[in-house]
Amino acid sequence: MNEGYLPLYRKYRPQKLEDVVGQAHIKRALTNAIKLNKISHAYLFTGPRGTGKTSTARILAKSLNCINGPTVTPCEECESCKSITNTIPIDVIEIDAASNRSVDDAHEILEKVNYAPVHGKYKIYIIDEVHMLTVQAFNALLKTLEEPPKNVIFILATTESHKVLDTIKSRCQRFDFKRITTNDIVEHLRKIANAENIKITDGALSLIAKSSAGGMRDSLALLDQVSTMGANAEITEDDINSLLGRLSFESLLELSTHIINSDGSAAVTSLEKIYNDGNEPIQILTNLMLFFKNMLISKTCDKKFAIELTGLSEDRLAQLEPLNTALEKHQIVFFINKTADYIKELKETTNQQMWLEVALIDLANLSDNTRLMDLEARISRLEGGEPVQAAPRMPINLQPVKVKEVVETPKVVEQKTETPQPAEEIKKDETIPSEAETQEPVKVQEQPAEKPVNKVQTSDLKSLWSQVLNSLIQDPAGLAIMSAMTSMIQCDEESIVIVANKQSFIDKNFSNPDKKKRLAKAIYSITGLNDVPVIIRERRAEDAEIPKAKLPQKKQSVVPEMTLADEDDIITEDEKKTLDEEQIKGDLQNEGEDSGLSEQGQWIKDIFDGKVLE
Repeated sequence: MNEGYLPLYRKYRPQKLEDVVGQAHIKRALTNAIKLNKISHAYLFTGPRGTGKTSTARILAKSLNCINGPTVTPCEECESCKSITNTIPIDVIEIDAASNRSVDDAHEILEKVNYAPVHGKYKIYIIDEVHMLTVQAFNALLKTLEEPPKNVIFILATTESHKVLDTIKSRCQRFDFKRITTNDIVEHLRKIANAENIKITDGALSLIAKSSAGGMRDSLALLDQVSTMGANAEITEDDINSLLGRLSFESLLELSTHIINSDGSAAVTSLEKIYNDGNEPIQILTNLMLFFKNMLISKTCDKKFAIELTGLSEDRLAQLEPLNTALEKHQIVFFINKTADYIKELKETTNQQMWLEVALIDLANLSDNTRLMDLEARISRLEGGEPVQAAPRMPINLQPVKVKEVVETPKVVEQKTETPQPAEEIKKDETIPSEAETQEPVKVQEQPAEKPVNKVQTSDLKSLWSQVLNSLIQDPAGLAIMSAMTSMIQCDEESIVIVANKQSFIDKNFSNPDKKKRLAKAIYSITGLNDVPVIIRERRAEDAEIPKAKLPQKKQSVVPEMTLADEDDIITEDEKKTLDEEQIKGDLQNEGEDSGLSEQGQWIKDIFDGKVLE
């Protein structure tokens, strides 16, 4: 150990009241008390750790016992000032109540109280962590605290004032120390870094201040720890994150983007890379929860206030804008709550990696069907009003955001109630409005008939299939079952492929020719693809990974694929009309009545291969 080396938190411990960072209310009160010579016999300093309680107690003792005292500016030269600075217990005795908490220790204090001070005017007892004293020790000190001998002062310091007996607190002047603001900590750290020639960015200092939770001592200890890293290069935020075991902003941005895009596979891939870097599961979810918190603040508050609360730069706040645009506030709050629940699960399980992966996959599925537009659409259908179709969310671009970019909106076809025109004239391109424009009529832009229809991106197939099902099924339970059992895995000019988890489900729900025609009409009305084979088959192992219903494994029989684009099923001009929802509902109900079950009950029976018990 280098005897000449002092940690920064000791080297820069304040020696005067004016040197204490923050705590302006306490500095003003003690300064006036010293100037007016209104010194109490007992003080109680309470507040979070590292906020200056013990340092202020020493400064008060030095101000009272200085040869020029009582004074607000101790001389630092007299014997009393030097002994206090060097923590030599002569007239100022510091006691750690955590290790001297018994009634015998209290009696030992009381025996020495009557001795007169040696150098100063007062004999001062500083009892740190006083809440650790036993009830018997408190009671032994009670009478002395109330009426101490002349020239004896007690200064009690604690981080948990609620554990101190009320009878003790009522005999002291209480001063509550507040957490030091991030700006005050950063400003103080910058002065020390300049004095110590530590090369460090303002962002790194801000990250240190945020991680210390308002404690100056913790901030100085962390700055001291990273100071050796700045010998040749400037210390950055990545260095601080690496030292604290925290995820970088870029890693969290990538992970949260996959979650918001409902891309569970990509989220797990990113998670695997983060986990292999040595990050602990609880730390990963905690960092992710804080990232969602920063998203919520940046979405709610103005830029200046958001920078202060999150500690992020303007560039990084700009990178959060696409994510905030894709989500509503209640969704972000839901992500925060759900992540907090999984953190509790991780603390109780023995297989944290498994639960971490489950948490990420679950979070990636939560952004579906939670937007207010989706809820409004369902309520509108249930009340029998005009159906409202929610716009699908476009995948978020992971490129760094320099300036605001215009994101292309998905294209759908507006359903029309008038007499249909030839197929070449019906293909139109409808622009989905933003959230602020959802109350305005949808503008339709003409598109040349000969322009080929682009292949739908895989990330949009789930939303596209959801729109088709929403236009066909009104019953929420039936819609949920159909969504769980079926998926669209291809949609282009060559073919439209729908897969189901079980062949029996296909036989039950898609064998009726009328149902096949209604499905083809719904797909055509939304995609504009006509005369394209619609294939419905059982899910295969080589199909794209789309969430499947959790069902018992069963032997799968090879059944030929069923194509909707047979000669009898091709859509005619008279059939290109808006789907009659009431007729569909009646057909579904009639089928349920034929079997003696409701549609929902019949589907549940088919899914689980059940039987009806009389």
